[in-house]
Amino acid sequence: MAARRRRPARARLVTLSSDVGAAYAAQMKAVLAERLPPGRCVDLAHDLRAHDIPEAAFVVRAMAERFPAGTVHLVVVDPGVGGSRAPIVIACRDGSRLVGPDNGVLAPLAESLGGGTAYRLDPARLGLHERVGTTFDGRDLFAPAAALLAAGRSPSSLGTRTTLTPAGGAAPRRTAEGAQGTVAHVDRFGNLISDVPSRWLPTTASRVLVRLGRTRRPLPVARSYEAAGPGRLAVLRSSFGRLEIARSGGRAAEGLGARVGTRLEFRWRATHDARRRRKR
Repeated sequence: MAARRRRPARARLVTLSSDVGAAYAAQMKAVLAERLPPGRCVDLAHDLRAHDIPEAAFVVRAMAERFPAGTVHLVVVDPGVGGSRAPIVIACRDGSRLVGPDNGVLAPLAESLGGGTAYRLDPARLGLHERVGTTFDGRDLFAPAAALLAAGRSPSSLGTRTTLTPAGGAAPRRTAEGAQGTVAHVDRFGNLISDVPSRWLPTTASRVLVRLGRTRRPLPVARSYEAAGPGRLAVLRSSFGRLEIARSGGRAAEGLGARVGTRLEFRWRATHDARRRRKR
């Protein structure tokens, strides 16, 4: 029987996020459990939408950015596994480490943590000389790398410096009348979470004209789902810090025919000006 690896007395916290589901995630956790003290691995989510890199990047950033500085964040949303995309580790300026594929899924979290330096992982430097196939880098490459980083290895000792692939897609932008953006996430309740920051919406706004695909309609700005009223659509300031379109007690995504990547526009200045004209 092979000797068990010696676990370090102290280790960094490791978070684990993926789109692989429980069965594959268990195999990654087995690698981490063999190398780390108990309680040092935290599951964030393993039901991220399969192969959807932009949505995963958005959700992972929201989940992981609140963890203590110095945490190792392992992210596996990797439709290009075994291909030309690079396996990387990012040494963030706050001391955190990000491990996963260089396909854009790590870039928003790296930015949130102050940016940093990326290194292309070298399996030989990880002591990995034999691998089982080429389809599961989460278990065979990223998890061992995360364990070494948690135990104190430096990112530069695991690979060579490289350039990080940025997140894809257009960034949200302000306009003369409001803002334009994209549906970044559809949560399990069917709420449409945009990438438009909530802080851009004026605190005095009570209604917003929303363009979503071919749909164009004014919606109230609600403080809560309850305040919106049963079955009614409304714009809310979401817990992601972004503007959200929700149907209280229902699923906004289905009713509006929207999905991740759908372009949208919020026009609050025009709505406010129209209300003022009607009052004259």
